[in-house]
Amino acid sequence: MHVEPLNPEPAATHRVAARRYGAVAMALHWLLALMIVTSFSVGLYMSGLPFSPLRLKLFNWHKWAGITILGLMALRLLWRLSHQPPPLPTCITSAMPGWQLVAHRGTHLLLYLLLFAVPLSGWAYSSALGFPVVWLGLVPLPDLVAVDKAFAEAVLKPLHHGCAFALGAVVLLHAMAALKHHFIDHDGLMDRMWPFSHQGHAR
Repeated sequence: MHVEPLNPEPAATHRVAARRYGAVAMALHWLLALMIVTSFSVGLYMSGLPFSPLRLKLFNWHKWAGITILGLMALRLLWRLSHQPPPLPTCITSAMPGWQLVAHRGTHLLLYLLLFAVPLSGWAYSSALGFPVVWLGLVPLPDLVAVDKAFAEAVLKPLHHGCAFALGAVVLLHAMAALKHHFIDHDGLMDRMWPFSHQGHAR
């Protein structure tokens, strides 16, 4: 009697889908990535400009972007606490050295901390300079600290810049690690967060 072989494709599809992040997590991840890169680039550009209407305009946009990033990070944290991320597949964790697993977890924790520290320190810096933050020019936000220009220049400005450059370095490290897993290890790690991955493609 001839028996048709079982088709493993549906099972593979199910396993790959189960390892992937959900649509909300993916949307927040890539929206934040886009805003972080754009805001960091604008911050670098405007810091070298002389005092002018363009610099003031970019300064306001930079503050609006920072507050938006802060709000999205709060939403992402709430979503993360209520929706556990898919665990790393055993085939990936077993092939990763221990230090890479520690770096993987540490990088994600550091990203969360810095993504709160950067906009909060920028908000405090603007408050200390005496420039209240009015989100999108429509919603006035309370000052985080009292006006103190000396404190702003001596403490808050270096703190904001230091956190921003640390965030840039961690984001770059995170991106390089993801590309390494995708193009060198071919282990499918990047597919977990890549919205255009084929659900039936298993590695």
